Amino acid sequence: MTSIATLESWFRQTPRVLVALSGGVDSCLVAFLSRKFLGKASAPAVISVSASLKNRDLLIAREFCSKYDIHLEEISGQEINDENYLSNPVNRCFYCKSSLYISLKRLIDSGNYSGYTIINGNNLTDTGDYRPGLQAASDYRARSPLIECQITKDEVRRLARSFDLFVWDKPASPCLSSRFPYGERITMAKLRQVEQAEEYLIGLGYTDSRVRYYGDMARIEVASGQVAKLKTDMPALSKYFNEIGFSKCEVDEEGLVSGKLNRQVIG
Repeated sequence: MTSIATLESWFRQTPRVLVALSGGVDSCLVAFLSRKFLGKASAPAVISVSASLKNRDLLIAREFCSKYDIHLEEISGQEINDENYLSNPVNRCFYCKSSLYISLKRLIDSGNYSGYTIINGNNLTDTGDYRPGLQAASDYRARSPLIECQITKDEVRRLARSFDLFVWDKPASPCLSSRFPYGERITMAKLRQVEQAEEYLIGLGYTDSRVRYYGDMARIEVASGQVAKLKTDMPALSKYFNEIGFSKCEVDEEGLVSGKLNRQVIG
């Protein structure tokens, strides 16, 4: 059975879903397929507008749902009010995702989406990394059709491209709180500072980048093939970063590695 046939069969057996949307290619593909196989009324998407969500990703989510006629609900993310999240322990993602699923469950319990199943965009490749959010999904009975149908990240992009979804090649964009070493307290001001820094990098052509927060220092990760260019841009970068609160910044010579800060956890 082809991947798309497997997914269609999965959705036919799960006739009403509430899609946790982030603006990334994984959850966008799930939202698109939900709408395609189940119809608009049976497949609304919900995005949590929170401090850790990039405004760029919120705008992409809105554009995506408008383009593909997906009903979008926007809720206010509450993780910023949770001390377990703010203190940034190694399982921070568990508390962030728990807050999301609690909010989605409340939507269901309100009666508007009674009988709907919460689903997310987690894919099979995610299970090979340190992902406390997967435990939160399990605890709140949120299902992952891409995992259950054995769909990897590469397959997600292939499928998204086959449907000509404009997000098919969108770089991974994990939540902003992933830029902070575990134990570094998270605040709204710090999240906005990192977002401003990454937006500046995008403006310079570094579409896939991370700004890791180390107090008054920013460590910049870009694709390995762009590290040399980044070094030539450092004078302008340093000036701007200083203006937004980083007294110094440095180039990560290794280049961009998604989930790099998890190394201290998984070794």
